[in-house]
Amino acid sequence: MHATIKTLADAAECYIEERCFIKELSNSDSDAALSIAQARVLPGVTTRWHRLKDTTERYVLLSGTGRVEIGTLPAQVVTAGDVVLIPPGCRQRITNVGREDLLFLAICSPRFHVAAYEDLES
Repeated sequence: MHATIKTLADAAECYIEERCFIKELSNSDSDAALSIAQARVLPGVTTRWHRLKDTTERYVLLSGTGRVEIGTLPAQVVTAGDVVLIPPGCRQRITNVGREDLLFLAICSPRFHVAAYEDLES
């Protein structure tokens, strides 16, 4: 691994079928221990039920208000500064219950691979 600075401006945002927008901030073979993506969920939208195989995910809430559902825990409202820990294989989804975009970092370890993603609504 080499010292690197990646800027938010360098990351392209794309819409994914999970019903949210993603900016991959850091996800590479040179830093396989983790990945960082910025997720954006529009007001009133709920992401699809899904889980990640062999991957721990953390949501770090940056702005907005969401209602997160993970595993068998009751749904809980989350806001800026909250951290949601999602163990490997745990079902999850989040709803934007506010009036502004819900913005959070999705930090995965090991780094996110599409092969780890399992859509539970198919």
